[in-house]
Amino acid sequence: MSTTTPQPATIQTRRMSFEESLQQVPRHFGPDGDLLSSHIAACLSAVFPDREDFFVRSVRRFRGDITDPVLKRQVAGFIGQEAMHGREHRAFNRRLSQLGYPTRFLERITERGLALAEKVLPARTSLAVTAALEHYTATLAEQLLRDPDTRALFGDDRVRDLFLWHALEESEHKAVAFDVYRAVGGTERVRRLVMDAGTLGFLGGTLLAVVPSLAMDRAAYHPVRLARSVRRLLRSSILSRDLWRELRAYNQPGFHPSDRDATELLATWREELFGADGALNDRLAGGA
Repeated sequence: MSTTTPQPATIQTRRMSFEESLQQVPRHFGPDGDLLSSHIAACLSAVFPDREDFFVRSVRRFRGDITDPVLKRQVAGFIGQEAMHGREHRAFNRRLSQLGYPTRFLERITERGLALAEKVLPARTSLAVTAALEHYTATLAEQLLRDPDTRALFGDDRVRDLFLWHALEESEHKAVAFDVYRAVGGTERVRRLVMDAGTLGFLGGTLLAVVPSLAMDRAAYHPVRLARSVRRLLRSSILSRDLWRELRAYNQPGFHPSDRDATELLATWREELFGADGALNDRLAGGA
C-alpha cells in the first residue's frame, strides 16, 4: 500500500550559479569518458530550458483560477524553481555547444515544437502535458537521488552537481502541475491519454536527439568504445523494469504524484546539498 508524501506549503526557490564550474567540463564527461552517458545528459540538458518555460506558462495560465492559498504558494515556488532550472541549463548548454554538442540546434527545435503545441492544444491539455512530463522528470530525478549507480552515469562531479540540484527540486514540486490540473477541472481520461502520447514523445524525442549527436562525434566511430558504452547503458538502472513500472504508474486510476513517498529521500539530500556543510552551498547565488 502506497504512502502519500505530505506536500510542503511553500516550495523554496534556490538561486544557483553553476556556470563558472561548468567551464571546466570535458568533452566526454561520463564515467571513464563514456560516450552514451555524455550524449544522453547533453541532449536532456538541451531540451530542459524551453521545456521548463513551457511548463511555467502552462501553469501560470491558470494561476487566477486557483482558490486554495497553499496551492497558490506552491505554484509560486514551482515557477521560481523552474525558471532557475532553465537558466542554469542554458549555461551548461553554452558549454556543451563549445564542446561540439548540437545543443543550440536542439534548443531551437524544442522551442519551435513547444510553440506549435501551445498554438494547437487547448490550455488545459498543455497543462496535462506538463503534469505528465513532470511525472517523468520527477521519477527519473528520484532514481538519481536514491541510486548510486545512476549518479555514477554522470561521471564528472560538476555535471552531477547540476543534475542533483535539479533532481531535488523536481521531486519537491512534483505534484504542483498535477494539482493545478485537477483543481481546474482536468479529466482523468485526458490525463491518461496525454501520458500515453507523452511517453512516445519522450522516448522518441530522446532517441532522435541522441543519435544525430553521436553521429557528429568522431569518437563514436570507434567500435570497441561505442560497444562498451552501449553495454554500460543496457546494464544500467535507468533501463530497469522497476523504473518503467514507476513511470507507467501515472496511468493507474486514482494516481497522485505524492503516492510515491520521497520524504526521507528529500530530507537526506537537502541536508547533503544545502545543510550546514552542504556540498552546493558555494553555488548559492545571493542566498536561497
